[in-house]
Amino acid sequence: MKTVLRGIAALLLTATATHAQEPTCKNCPGTYIANEEMQAYVARAIREKLVDQQVRAVDIGRSNLDVGVVYRGQLAAPGDVAEHDFVSELYHIIEGKATLKVGPKMTGVERRPSTLNTVRLLNGPGNSAKSIEDGQTFELKAGDVVIIPAGTGHQFVKIDDHVTYLMVRIDPDKVTPHKSEADSKEDLKSDGRTRAGGGAGAVDGGPAQGARPR
Repeated sequence: MKTVLRGIAALLLTATATHAQEPTCKNCPGTYIANEEMQAYVARAIREKLVDQQVRAVDIGRSNLDVGVVYRGQLAAPGDVAEHDFVSELYHIIEGKATLKVGPKMTGVERRPSTLNTVRLLNGPGNSAKSIEDGQTFELKAGDVVIIPAGTGHQFVKIDDHVTYLMVRIDPDKVTPHKSEADSKEDLKSDGRTRAGGGAGAVDGGPAQGARPR
């Protein structure tokens, strides 16, 4: 019996060691996004009055990793709270200044319709809310980074003139559709309204051009 148990233990250790050495994304290519492409999205956001635009959404093995760019204009009064059930976000401020409130305790919560572009294409199911209680407030400026875990509310309270930031989304449940370089090139030929989230120019529930069904 001891010999059998030792054999089983050895097999388990071997299997664990083998698994630990395996990459989580086998033979996956790298992804490069030129500054010119990012700036094209920023220019379109200003021109078409868009807010949130996905530039890439890539399968990295156990998760999707998405890159977007966001442009928000002047904001004098607090906007709505956003919360995403499965997708965590990182903001890297490129230019401008803004006041952001973050926290998990929200009031006036309403479920976001599944037809919203933000739900379908950008950050998956979640909620909107009126306010955040007992949250943290951050004064954002160029170069700053903020990490917002899934399930945590976030609300822009004030924007002096405008704020532009890089958005990185971590999507372990893979609720967001993939977006390749070819998809992005096709997207930039359009006004972006069927793929953007928020802003006066965005259209909710339109066809997902370039998105692959999940």
